[in-house]
Order: sequence, then structure tokens, then C-alpha cells
Amino acid sequence: MQNVPSNGYRTVDHPDALIAAVDALAKARRIAVDLEADSMFHFREKVCLLQIASPRASYVVDPLALKDLTPLKPLMADDRILKVFHGADYDIRSLYRDFGIEIQNLFDTELASRFLGIRESGLEAVLQARFDIRLNKKYQRKDWSRRPLPVEMMDYAAGDVAHLLPLERLIRQELKSKRRLAWVREECAILCGVRPPARNAAPLFFNFRGAGRLKPSQLAVLESLLQLRRRLAKERDRPLFKIFSNKALLIVATAQPTTIRAIEQTKALSKRQIGMHGPALCEAVQTALKLPEDKLPVYPRKRPPRMPAGVPERVTALKAWRDRTAAELDLDPGLVLNKTLIQAIAVSRPVHRQDLAAIEDIRRWRLNAFGNALVALMKSLR
Repeated sequence: MQNVPSNGYRTVDHPDALIAAVDALAKARRIAVDLEADSMFHFREKVCLLQIASPRASYVVDPLALKDLTPLKPLMADDRILKVFHGADYDIRSLYRDFGIEIQNLFDTELASRFLGIRESGLEAVLQARFDIRLNKKYQRKDWSRRPLPVEMMDYAAGDVAHLLPLERLIRQELKSKRRLAWVREECAILCGVRPPARNAAPLFFNFRGAGRLKPSQLAVLESLLQLRRRLAKERDRPLFKIFSNKALLIVATAQPTTIRAIEQTKALSKRQIGMHGPALCEAVQTALKLPEDKLPVYPRKRPPRMPAGVPERVTALKAWRDRTAAELDLDPGLVLNKTLIQAIAVSRPVHRQDLAAIEDIRRWRLNAFGNALVALMKSLR
């Protein structure tokens, strides 16, 4: 089917058009929001389109043409207007990062779907199951920073918000019938506060999967290679993975090749990559290997705290209770209690509701729904 809202959409690429769109949207009680970004094509990702729909009108806002989206801030922060997203975490972080836009009064239909026990909670799967609508995902991984955008891509973007408001109404009613609407409201309120990670001067290998298995000299090579990749990606305005893959860098860091011939023997990189960056790769490895032993990096390892007596048994009991409860409610067990909460409850052993309430991230909805059962369970264990 054609992925276009039935009432069409208006393109917003001029400041006057943005103000007019905001004025119209501010009269609605509910609006649907989505965005498109270019993380697959550029070093620093950015929001390239912002799609907003009310029951009466639909808009596709072009931030690259407008530059300044300040008029949207009061609209998105107005807690009288419900903002419906599907999978809001990334969008909230991106809007704050690029424009300082904060969201208030959120309803995330992806999150809400999971609280109804829906395992396949992506928008395509949910719309097909709920409305027998098949989204055309042809343009999902296209470069949204290109200009002018083809009409087909604009249509696709507008279509992503066309069904969110009917979906929100349906899911809200089902949550009410299961008495879980308050659960989702609390989670959505917390989700409004997510922010992009702050940049810091920590070594890049801190966030590299597999780095913990390397020796200090290999870790030094990996960090040197990661710094090289970041520099090249920034210079060429390309995503990191389009310069060298993580798998390739881990192989090279482990083998520590210092010549182009040795790099070729690792079979980690293509001939084109070696032809373009071979000398720089060799230099990065050689520089790292010249570091004195007392300057070699060490992977930070946290020793697990010594568990007080009874904690392992309480963890086992909590997992068993969690799994039974999740099965009864037809929920993902992680929504009932995740590993962090299980550990925290097992260690603190709350025997009163106020003790349970003091545990970080317990949430009011968990306290109300499961508090008595959890306290009783802890009282029954040593």
C-alpha cells in the first residue's frame, strides 16, 4: 500500500510555514511525532526530517532548510498536548541534542505494546497485527540528508506518523482494561528525561566490545586504531563503521601487524582499505608498540562486591517469582524485574514497603503492583 496519510501533508521548509504549523498543532490535544536521521551516512548524525501529525493535519518539517526549530520548543514542552511516538528513546535524545527540544506528556506506543505482552513491538509489526497495514520500508536506510529529497521519500516519512494516533487510542484502551495504563504513564514520564551521552576524554576502547580480552600491548594498539578511525571518519564525514569495522580492528589489534604485508595476512581488511589507509594503519600500530610498559593502558575491571550470606538464595527466589509473575501477566520478565533490580532487592532484603520504595528505579507502579508480594517473599527468606 502507499505509505501516505489520507489527508496528505504539508512540507515545512520556511520560518513562516513553521510558525503557521505550530499555531495549528497547538490547537490539538494529541499529536504524533517521528523523525528521520542520517546516522548511516555521516560522521556526526543529525535530524534531517521531523514529521508531526494531528487528527486534522500532517506536516513534514525540514530542519536542514530551517536551521532554527525554536518555535517547536513550546509545543513539545506543553504538557496539555499528548505527544505520541513509537520507540521514543532515540528521538528524544536526538531532538534535545540537535535543537534543545524537550518532550513533555509522552505516550510511546512501542513501550506500551511491550506492556501488553507484545513481543514484536516494531512499528511495522504492530501496525500489521493491529490494522493489517503493511508499511513500505524501502526508504528506511536511505540518506535523509540529501536534498532535494524525492517525493517518494517524503511520502514515506509522512506515512510513519499517519497511524500513530489511532494506534495510541487502541493501545490506551487495552492498557486500561488490563489496569496497566499507569505503568506506561510512569515509564513514559521518565523516558522524557533521557539525554544523549556526554562526551568525555575516556579512552575509546572503554566502549568497544571485546577490549576486555586483550593484553595491555594489544589494548594500546586498539586505542591507536580507534583514534585513527575516528580521525579518518571525521575528515571524510563518514560513519565509523564505513571506515573500518569493529571486527577488523579487533583482529588487527590482536595480531599487531607493523607492515602492510602483515596487515594483508590478517585478512581483516579489503585491498581497497589497505590501499587507502595501509601506511596510516602501520604507523598507528607502531606508535602504540613504542609505548613503555608503565604507559600501557589497562582495561578497567570492577571486582564484584562480596555478597552477604543469603543473597544468592534470594536472587534465585526472586528470579523464580519474577518468571512466574511474568508468565501469569504475559509480560517479558525483564519488564517485571530486570537483573539490576533483582540484585538490589536481594542485597537490601526489604521487609517493609518503605524499604522497597527506597530502592533506585523500583518505580511506583512496581511498588503498587508487586510490593506486597516482594516484601512477603523477602520476609520468608533469611
